[in-house]
Amino acid sequence: MASSKHIYRVCFINQGKVYEVFARQVYQSEMYGFVVVEELIFGERSAIVVDPGEEKLKTEFASVTRSLIPMHAIIRIDEVEKEGVAKISELGANVTAFPASYLPQGTPPRQDS
Repeated sequence: MASSKHIYRVCFINQGKVYEVFARQVYQSEMYGFVVVEELIFGERSAIVVDPGEEKLKTEFASVTRSLIPMHAIIRIDEVEKEGVAKISELGANVTAFPASYLPQGTPPRQDS
């Protein structure tokens, strides 16, 4: 596991949008094919200036202690010096999701008896 002094920016695809969050812990899950993201960081902003995108993420992850993200949904993970603004953005033309089906087209699924 990573030390709590590290900060990671994790970009991943969720429901057709790109999520960018900041966390103190990122590591491979014991559950095959997942990455664990823990201790999400949201900026402390004054009550006067509120970023609606970050507030939406903060509300969505309010009671989450650990998030398991499928490995194929991860776009990138960066270690950064300080946290930025968490955000949700539209999936651009330059980002392609990993294929959901791992079987080549025309290959029938395996039938075990």
